[in-house]
Amino acid sequence: MSDSRLSTLPTPCLLVDEAKMERNIDRLANHAAELGVSLRPHLKTTKSVDAARYVLNPRNPAATVSTLAEAEVFARNGIKDIVYGVGIGLNKLERVLDLHRAGCRLTVLLDSEAQAEAVAKASREAGIAIPAMIEIDSDGHRSGLTPQDPILISVGRILHEGGAELAGVLCHAGESYFAVGREAQRKFAETERDAVVDAAAALRQAGLPCPTVSVGSTPTAHAAADLTGVSEMRAGVYVFFDLVMSGIEVCSVDDIALSVLTTVIGHQEKQGWLICDAGWMAMSRDRGTANQQVDQGYGLVCDENGVLIPDLMVAQANQEHGVIAVRSGSDATMPELPLGTRLRILPNHACATAAQHQRYHVIPKEPGAELVTWERFGGW
Repeated sequence: MSDSRLSTLPTPCLLVDEAKMERNIDRLANHAAELGVSLRPHLKTTKSVDAARYVLNPRNPAATVSTLAEAEVFARNGIKDIVYGVGIGLNKLERVLDLHRAGCRLTVLLDSEAQAEAVAKASREAGIAIPAMIEIDSDGHRSGLTPQDPILISVGRILHEGGAELAGVLCHAGESYFAVGREAQRKFAETERDAVVDAAAALRQAGLPCPTVSVGSTPTAHAAADLTGVSEMRAGVYVFFDLVMSGIEVCSVDDIALSVLTTVIGHQEKQGWLICDAGWMAMSRDRGTANQQVDQGYGLVCDENGVLIPDLMVAQANQEHGVIAVRSGSDATMPELPLGTRLRILPNHACATAAQHQRYHVIPKEPGAELVTWERFGGW
């Protein structure tokens, strides 16, 4: 039986399963509590004030963001403790100061003496001690300093003695997204923890403060077994999960709370294809599962109720057309799906797919309750 609540929605559009989302949120919140660390959720996946109200601790609404636009929107909506988790661009410091003037404690991230000097100078001139965390590199994935790099102490001194606030150290084990299975991810979590704990110890031994020791990626946050010396963890995509996360066994396909509602608009029987109205403009071009053991194309196909249709996937995508086919090598057959049939597509990368849309249509956890709409935003 089809879900009548979806019948009037335009397609393609973005759906959220509230029950699955809440289950995902509770899972990591409980794990953080078991490990004795606070959770600072990353809001870059949802980019929605309504969704943020689910994921943040109302008693301590600390958040992570990836753009200043996110920080500005969330600050206007009462979230006043935010870490901007991208290395600070020097052209953005005035916006950082404006957020502080508006009552938001926005912490910036950096990994160089030049950034530290600019933040310290801006702090002195404005009379506002901008809090800054030093990014630590645990796996060579992207940015950051190693705990042994002598620049670490130099950066800390510039901040602490130059008028800014040395707020701590932060690490993101980005290579964990290529680690399959809990044991492999646990090892990345240990490496991530050791890197920030060693960096914090080096700063303290140099007579510098290091109040916050922060780790986080969705794989390491879920796999961590011991976070001794760490004060907080961060993660973002866990709220919705996606096929990349299920592909490395952080979650199951059934945990994925985000999907794109689409309509069958054509058939190509000779090729064994269905055509739907969700192309890459609806799904994004992200092919994050292409290098995994199982390539999920542009997404897996479910019926309108969210029940997975075995071995059916969006095999190709043009701008506004999705080509649905049976997975190569499968014994499955294409089901009868007439024109007008509504389907749901599970995404490779929740952040990228959500970014293609202006709002979420939320399926409430209460059976039969009316759909709810959450607006989302973009920009930098």
